Amino acid sequence: MTAAPVAAPAGRADARRNRELVLSTAMRVFAEEGPGASLGVIAQRAGVGAGTVYRHFPSKDILLEAVLAEHLDTMVAAADRWRARAAPGDALSGFLLEVIEQSAGRQHVCDALTGDRGWPRAVLAAAVRRFHEALERLLRDATQAGVIRADVRVDDLSALAVGGAALRSAHRDPARGAQLVRLLLDGLRTRPVTEPGPFRDPSSSPRHETPATRHCGECGAPLPARPTGRPPRYCGPTCRQRAHRRRLAG
Repeated sequence: MTAAPVAAPAGRADARRNRELVLSTAMRVFAEEGPGASLGVIAQRAGVGAGTVYRHFPSKDILLEAVLAEHLDTMVAAADRWRARAAPGDALSGFLLEVIEQSAGRQHVCDALTGDRGWPRAVLAAAVRRFHEALERLLRDATQAGVIRADVRVDDLSALAVGGAALRSAHRDPARGAQLVRLLLDGLRTRPVTEPGPFRDPSSSPRHETPATRHCGECGAPLPARPTGRPPRYCGPTCRQRAHRRRLAG
């Protein structure tokens, strides 16, 4: 007879939830205000006391390091997902697009990662290593399949991701910015592919597209053709809400 699993003590579970809450809040605050945001502001936004923040993260540098490591580990999980579900060339391109899209909204955090702050420390060094290993696996698969230029290196891809995120953030037209990023990624391929269709998330169901593919007015992703009715303007509710907030802000 199998013994029932022992539940974690309530105090330990609360501490874990508080740590995750502080970490997710810090990610948003650093993304909005930059690494100069104080721990007091983060505690207030998280709805916890300053002592709770200091108990888990004794200094702002330790918290920032944890935020950077968490961001990289999220990208590692995305790399594994793309590798499992897509062909080698599409997996690499799709992953780089996801990294660029995620990083474009966290430019302050990415600047901290690439800036001279005495990084990396132990936690961040391990996360950077995992990220590079995941990127190496995708690049190796694509190179062996013959769909990516043989002279492309992992540090080239890292630099392209940083530059692509900066381009994506700097362009006033999100759709144009996304299209320019795809043009950059075309340069990696042995045979340039300007159609963004192969880069879609492979977890979605396949759809047929016509040569005159419409694109999302917010992120630039391809939109499925509809045989009847009004053509869609956005790829989903996230982009629709983002565009709505931008119109209200304007």
